[in-house]
Amino acid sequence: MEEAVEAFDWQGNPVDCVNCPHNALLAEKRCRKGYACVLDRRIKHMDRFLKANRELADAYLSHPYFELRAVAVKYGGLFRIAGMIADSEPEVRSMAVARLPYERVKGLADDPDRRVRIGVAMKMDGPALIGMLKDPDHHVRVVVVRRLAPELVALAMHDKEPGVRRWVARRIVESRLVEMCKDRDPMVRMEVADRLAPDRLALFIGDPDLRVRFTAAERIDPDYLPRFLDDAEAIVRDVAAQRLLELGRPAPAASLPAPLPTPLSTPDPGHRTGSRRDA
Repeated sequence: MEEAVEAFDWQGNPVDCVNCPHNALLAEKRCRKGYACVLDRRIKHMDRFLKANRELADAYLSHPYFELRAVAVKYGGLFRIAGMIADSEPEVRSMAVARLPYERVKGLADDPDRRVRIGVAMKMDGPALIGMLKDPDHHVRVVVVRRLAPELVALAMHDKEPGVRRWVARRIVESRLVEMCKDRDPMVRMEVADRLAPDRLALFIGDPDLRVRFTAAERIDPDYLPRFLDDAEAIVRDVAAQRLLELGRPAPAASLPAPLPTPLSTPDPGHRTGSRRDA
């Protein structure tokens, strides 16, 4: 169990158990200074208190300390927390969004804080979710791409953020994946190379990025492996040669890595090279 530490309230004053309105709970071990205390400014301490005393959560929904309001929303009654979607603090609004049904929070799809919008997107589906692909924050759009049905993910194929397009490449239906093989970001192309059918990976043989070519060489249909043996990078040539060797189709000697030179043995001190005895 965590050791009790000195506790201060949200205004920096020491927590006073004697004058606390919940003082009676001490005897019942339903609170503990520096560990589970609603007056403590530490979020985890407030959370422990209200988790053990949920019936008290509603009383703190209007507390001036926004962190306490957010914790109170987490444990408060659904009817009482409905109005908290209008709270001035995004932490409180996002907690309310997490607990309330979509119909009660859909109006926050344009909330100024992305955390709130992400919470709304997590409850959306259908046309409303597709509409969130226009959100100005790419973190929100990533959440949308991760929740869309695979057949709809292509709608974000040309998103301006590589991070969004990487998720598109991970989730798009395979029949549309080839359309992303020329993406301008190498990390997106690498995601494509990691999923594309082996017999189509020849599209990446001349890719300008080493990581993409390496990924393709690891997965490509063996019939295309010899085309990687002339790659500009040794690491790509080596993986192709190694795969061919494992398949019993060794690469031409010219394409294999040069063997390390064998060190010369140290001559015997008593031996004289070129002596008459050796002649």
